Amino acid sequence: MNKRKKITMKLISTNIAIYVILILFILPFLWMILASFKTQQQILDTSNLFGFTPNFDNYISVFTKYAFMDFIVNSFLIAVASTFLGLLLGLPAAYAIAKYKQNGLGLLILIARIVPGISFLIPWFIIFSRLELIDTYTALTLSHTLVTMPFIIWVMIPFFESMPGELEESARIDGCTTTGAFLRVILPISGPGMITSSILAFIFSWNNFMFSLILAGEKTKTLPIAVFNFLSYSEINWGGLMAASVIITLPVLVIALIMQRFIIAGLTGGAVKG
Repeated sequence: MNKRKKITMKLISTNIAIYVILILFILPFLWMILASFKTQQQILDTSNLFGFTPNFDNYISVFTKYAFMDFIVNSFLIAVASTFLGLLLGLPAAYAIAKYKQNGLGLLILIARIVPGISFLIPWFIIFSRLELIDTYTALTLSHTLVTMPFIIWVMIPFFESMPGELEESARIDGCTTTGAFLRVILPISGPGMITSSILAFIFSWNNFMFSLILAGEKTKTLPIAVFNFLSYSEINWGGLMAASVIITLPVLVIALIMQRFIIAGLTGGAVKG
């Protein structure tokens, strides 16, 4: 009985802790959504959180006054391009590091990921200025790849290390080269790791502020930079700011929810038995 009571108490404590953490994470997001449907006066009135009449003026203003659709397109194109480029360069690099035990190279890539991004801003700015690439998709894609590629590499290294070496050996016996075995055998069963790293890399690029602040201009301004349109010296447009924040957050949530099904399906249906 004592053992059962201990197990029950442990389960109750665990559930309470989960709910507390969940509430702490959900409350700010809930407040952001509610505030996006309020007027400036209603937002500043903290005595009445739920008693208000929703309106869509903030969202209308975001798309009419601030042309947010252009910023969404810019962010999406840059995030997709930098994620694709990160996968194109990162997957072979991760496989080579895992296969040939290149721990030194892996450590160097990890250091590049740990170093604050602001350290690269001046070199990036000088290089792209001389190449006349400031305010171009090329500059932003390459700079965001600096964030996405090391992350993809470090997510995929353990994934490749866990694969049986017999897979590549079997492919080599059937006549494949190392590259052929990687493309035809290893990558097709690496779907879960690729999807996971792609989602997170996309999110990092989508939310990147620092590189876009320096390298973007009017043509390539992204969503995090566009949020500054709601901040002024004398006043903060809280309604517009909250609506813009919802617009920034919503695509990432939708993508994560959709891709989660494929991650689970890949983990359960594509498992490799040794």
